[in-house]
Amino acid sequence: TDSAGPMAGENQTHVTEFMLLGFSHSQPFLFVLFLAIYLATLLANSAILALVSLDPHLHSPMYFFLSHLSCLDICYSSVTVPKILANALHPQATISYRGCLAQMFFLMVCAGAECALLAVMAYDRYAAICQPLRYTHAMSRGVCVVAAASCWLWGMLDSAVHTFLASKLSFCSAVQLQHIFCDVPPLLRAACSNTRPSEVALHTASVFVGLVPFLLVIISYLCILATVLGMPVATSRRKAFSTCSAHLLVVTLYFVTANLNYNRPSSGYSPAADTLVSALYCIVTPMLNPLIYSLRNQEMREALRKAVWGRGKLDSP
Repeated sequence: TDSAGPMAGENQTHVTEFMLLGFSHSQPFLFVLFLAIYLATLLANSAILALVSLDPHLHSPMYFFLSHLSCLDICYSSVTVPKILANALHPQATISYRGCLAQMFFLMVCAGAECALLAVMAYDRYAAICQPLRYTHAMSRGVCVVAAASCWLWGMLDSAVHTFLASKLSFCSAVQLQHIFCDVPPLLRAACSNTRPSEVALHTASVFVGLVPFLLVIISYLCILATVLGMPVATSRRKAFSTCSAHLLVVTLYFVTANLNYNRPSSGYSPAADTLVSALYCIVTPMLNPLIYSLRNQEMREALRKAVWGRGKLDSP
């Protein structure tokens, strides 16, 4: 709500913990499911980081950004999933006030950085396919490092604003969050003080942190598809279409679920639907990214086979 409640003047430091009501009771099935997804996320993304680091053939801008995406996905999952797993087996899920703010801060760092990184990765593919003669200069090592660092810094600055505003919220009596982890929207719904500054910041970030990068991704891939349509070889067109469609699928899934997570309509609010959206946004997507962006890639599969079987076995008939 935008209006201050009866206890709006209460110091928010009196709140010591929040009750998370995303799980109404112990959920062993969800524990097993989320644990399997989390382990798959860690394994796949760690494998990408190792392959990009060890294989000289993968020392290119595309794989440099993929390694940052894998690092972000590991952080993304690790910020939320371990606490979700602990709460899934607990009859009453709770999180401390400081732990809640810390979880929210690191979650939004990853969210803001990933939105920017996906836009940078789309531009990298645009430069490689649509402007191949300028690619080496446009995506030099220095440019890539600055771009990646800017993505992380952008996420930190965005998150710092939201976390600072959230730390100023006041809460009345026992605080219950209809969610499976700490995030800005459930905190705003639970607050009994003026939430207008946080709401304005959230909607502003939705445009500049979410919508603008998404539009840049769409524009980049439209240019790529236009170039691909001009390719004379049908096999090349099919391969490019397959790659672009897979990338657009995971990017759209990420941006749509992120938008639903932070811009849910005030009417018709469903805790079950919110839990599903959050699970797709923070748990499933980090597992899909390495499968779509990397493990479907021929060079990445080649590097993986060399790492597992060795060069000799790979080259043998």
